[in-house]
Amino acid sequence: MQFTGKEDIEAPIDAVFAEITDFTRFERSAMRRGAEVQRTDSMSGPGVGMTWHARFRLRGRMREIDLRLTGFEPPDGIVIAAEAATIEAVMRVDLMSLSRTRTRLSVDLAVSPRNLAGRLMIQSMKLARGKFTKRFRLRLADYAMDVEDRHKRSV
Repeated sequence: MQFTGKEDIEAPIDAVFAEITDFTRFERSAMRRGAEVQRTDSMSGPGVGMTWHARFRLRGRMREIDLRLTGFEPPDGIVIAAEAATIEAVMRVDLMSLSRTRTRLSVDLAVSPRNLAGRLMIQSMKLARGKFTKRFRLRLADYAMDVEDRHKRSV
């Protein structure tokens, strides 16, 4: 199952890349929402090979997921792979400079099952595809507005 979305951001490509690679901000954000996030690599700076382990409650059950940064191409984008017990996902975030002060953010999320339980989960997601697609695009639009706001405050 695949989700895609594009948003244009009023900020230079370098500023947007700095935002999408501010991994400590994402960690803190997940922890504020109740997730337990632990960095599992020993790298000093951002780059391919960064890994995280996260635990969170979803639909009444504790879920665990391992995340790995598999692509890091400044300032063009990143690729993150995720593995859980039932599903795996790959998220590609691409940036394209439209002008000196405008950047297009494209996000492609591909989710696939790892076992029968994962197939059932993906099938139920397909039945509610419209709802999931709408929610994905709304969150992407909110994130793009947050990036714009932070850039405006820093200038």
